[in-house]
Amino acid sequence: MEVKVFKNDWKNYKGDAVVFFLFEGETEDLPQEVLERVKPFMEEENFKAKKGEIIKVPVSGFEFKRVYLAGLGKRDKVNRTVAREVAAKVAQRLERDKNRKVLINVKKEICSQACAEGVVLGTYKFDKYKTKKEENDYKGLEVVEYANADEKAVLLGKVLAEAQNFARDLVNTPPNEINPETFAKIAKEIADQYGFEIDIKDPCWVEKEMPGLWAVGKGSAVKPRFIHIRYKPQGEAKKKLAFVGKGLTFDSGGLNIKPEQFMKTMKMDKAGACAVLGVFKALGELKKLGLAPENVEIHGFVGAAENMPDGNSYRPDDVIRMRNGKTVEVGNTDAEGRITLGDVLTYASEQQPDKIVDMATLTGACVVALGEYTAGIFGNEQEFIDQYLELTKKTGERMWQLPLDDELLREEIKSDIADISNLGKSRYGGAITAAMFLQEFVGEKDGKQIPWIHIDIAGPAWARKPYLWHPKTGGTGFGVRTAVEFILKEDKED
Repeated sequence: MEVKVFKNDWKNYKGDAVVFFLFEGETEDLPQEVLERVKPFMEEENFKAKKGEIIKVPVSGFEFKRVYLAGLGKRDKVNRTVAREVAAKVAQRLERDKNRKVLINVKKEICSQACAEGVVLGTYKFDKYKTKKEENDYKGLEVVEYANADEKAVLLGKVLAEAQNFARDLVNTPPNEINPETFAKIAKEIADQYGFEIDIKDPCWVEKEMPGLWAVGKGSAVKPRFIHIRYKPQGEAKKKLAFVGKGLTFDSGGLNIKPEQFMKTMKMDKAGACAVLGVFKALGELKKLGLAPENVEIHGFVGAAENMPDGNSYRPDDVIRMRNGKTVEVGNTDAEGRITLGDVLTYASEQQPDKIVDMATLTGACVVALGEYTAGIFGNEQEFIDQYLELTKKTGERMWQLPLDDELLREEIKSDIADISNLGKSRYGGAITAAMFLQEFVGEKDGKQIPWIHIDIAGPAWARKPYLWHPKTGGTGFGVRTAVEFILKEDKED
């Protein structure tokens, strides 16, 4: 899809359709020549411009064929999330009607970036494995132009949404195609495409240097890989940020094997790692546009493994001495994500970043606590958490803070024979105890623990049904846009 800004009068547009947004109960902003043509249709269909309402009106006298009116709802309720959601619904309707080239008039009260994001996110498709394609030659929207829009904001929105779609593709790709080895190859392709530095460590290195990652993945025919990808600005960086992603390309549960209904969709257990690669996809595209960060160095870390049952698999009751020297008693092999992340967080800490963000489909307990649409966010520095949560208001990626400092719950992950257990003594507070486990592997810088946040994306990483700007079931690419917005914010601050 080509996205650009239209700088002429909408009346001179040559294409299939022109879209106008309306606030509920208001028509004052609609051009008079449009209002005259659409008013009878509005009355006939009782169109009130409620949020998500859309009508199509054929028109004559212009070099486009039809006008679409899209309702934003009440003026005082409109924000970026509403704009993104409605733009996604508009784009879906435009494609159902087989439009190819369209103009969207962006109202000054709504965000150009959010509109661009909505259109790209709302038209996402994952059909690469379909052998029977549609018989007609319609491929979807080809050119979308925006009037009255900020050009930089539109381009940024397109980049962020396409990076999220890239992460969606990775999550949706089945485990017979993406395993630890092929995931590392994809990371290498991104690095080569955009000129990033990358280190990919083979299974021999992992076995020696990351005992936790190795333990989780050694039962698979495809052994674990470790990935470290780096973006460096042209000048000297003032800050170093680290993003860590859980990369379980498939999770059977290991010897504590999952029941069938919980094993299905476990290709999504790599969603945190996919989000990290999505961040670097966005950085690469921003670099091409001259919009990349100038003051921030960004590191991405992924421990890629497949948790499978085998004679060589790790076992309940095993004790693992992790990269940082701490010992972990294995209470359940299906609590594998925190073990892989433990070693990766240790390695990330050794690079001495100023801040660390990890994203992981870590616990079903977080889904129980917050539902399927909201991620849990934990951290060791409240200001850092607050900064990240503030950005979610802009991106619409819902997060909610859960506690990390409950000493009574911390007792749950103590082991009688090792330093720590990978499983709480009870099933209560499971998302919190998992986050507490991870904190044990966050290192220090300048004599204090590195500022770190953990985002448990187990719920919103996968959509069971279409909602907001997610048009299909499957991977959502959750976390990419907020992470990039955080990077851009950090780049601007001293």
